[in-house]
Amino acid sequence: MSPTETSTRKLFGTDGIRGTANRWPMTPEIALKVGQALGYVLKSQPIRKGKSRTVLIGKDTRLSGYMIEQAMASGLNSMGVRVLLTGPLPTPGIGFVAQNMRADAGVVISASHNAYHDNGIKIFGSDGFKIDASMEDEIARLVFEEDISALLEDPDSVGRTRRIDDADGRYIVYAKNTFPLNLSLDSMRIVLDCANGAAYKVAPAILEELGAEVMVIGNDPNGRNINDKVGALFPHRTCEEVLRFRADVGVSLDGDADRVIMVDERGRIVNGDHILAISAIHKKSEKKLARDTVVATEMSNIGLEQCLQKNGIQLVRTDVGDKYVVDEMRRNGYNLGGEQSGHIICLDHSTTGDGMVAALDVLSVMRSTGNRLSELSDVMTDIPQVLVNARVKSRCELTEIPGYNELIRKVQDRLKGRGRVFVRFSGTEPVARVLLEGPDKRLIGTFAEEIANLIQNHLGHQ
Repeated sequence: MSPTETSTRKLFGTDGIRGTANRWPMTPEIALKVGQALGYVLKSQPIRKGKSRTVLIGKDTRLSGYMIEQAMASGLNSMGVRVLLTGPLPTPGIGFVAQNMRADAGVVISASHNAYHDNGIKIFGSDGFKIDASMEDEIARLVFEEDISALLEDPDSVGRTRRIDDADGRYIVYAKNTFPLNLSLDSMRIVLDCANGAAYKVAPAILEELGAEVMVIGNDPNGRNINDKVGALFPHRTCEEVLRFRADVGVSLDGDADRVIMVDERGRIVNGDHILAISAIHKKSEKKLARDTVVATEMSNIGLEQCLQKNGIQLVRTDVGDKYVVDEMRRNGYNLGGEQSGHIICLDHSTTGDGMVAALDVLSVMRSTGNRLSELSDVMTDIPQVLVNARVKSRCELTEIPGYNELIRKVQDRLKGRGRVFVRFSGTEPVARVLLEGPDKRLIGTFAEEIANLIQNHLGHQ
């Protein structure tokens, strides 16, 4: 692919760079150039400490992580940047440890909840937050439009790479410190699903050190089984184990542990909307909910909005993607936000979605109130919701699809103001997501399929 052809393609999506491993853009060549570009951008910034730049690199358990990790490290080294490798560590752990160690940036090599054959690159700044669009654009410009080989450091200024052994311990202590010191998890039985991913070592340690009896599944990664019918995208496995072990609660993480789905003692799924409701109501009761407001996305159930309103809490919605939630929270001083998928951001503790911190928050509410998770979760009633994915090979403005506007109007007329339609392209997969809510699940399911079929018939063929 020529530079001209490549430059017309977008490198960064809604959550960093992502794609099939060993295919553009997740190739060693692009990873090397991204590392070089990141190093060059960091060198152009004011010196934070000393003379050397430092970047922390962590990853999940995908086989291709080794390949991308080494390429990124080599690119950074060639720009005179020192690299510290943590090995497998949750995405929020990299954000925290990079900030804690005063690194100039943190890099996570992960495709989050995707299957093992995908991989991705997420970049955090020195403040622990994901880098902004302007920095992403500059990295992409350097990759596609500059001859980076002309910017390389002299031989005596090349950076070094070394592995660090205490990153796991740092994250474990950090996560435990978000749990109230006057509480413990003694006698609590927890089923924990690590999705064969980045948290397979740290998550069990966190819960066990707080006193819980932990039954762990999805903690035997082999490079190919990450998210494979385990984890937050497949919480039914946790549901079964909760019932089998008569556990008090289930905690199901995704591959990089930045999202969590919980399961109550009755084996029922407690998704991100319910977690937000539980946390928000408790924080408000303790006067710890900033501006009595929660930030969520357009995908969150109307039931969350209704529940929060009953409790005197405002819901602010953003575009889909945890970075949009974080941006809104930082811009307006809110401290709790998240997504139905389980990305929960507690800005009092974390700079990004953190599955373990969110789970610990719910567990602390259970302990401090004495209520079971089922009782806490029942504070919110879901409005029937259907989500259908339409596979696409190209994209356009949805309103340009023949018959689309007419179909949406017909559906809205049938819902009569008692539901909603929300359609968007995924930022990480080649699909359009069709979300409908309304009182009649069979009816909205039919409408969702009709809209998805229209989109797929128009955009699903080359």
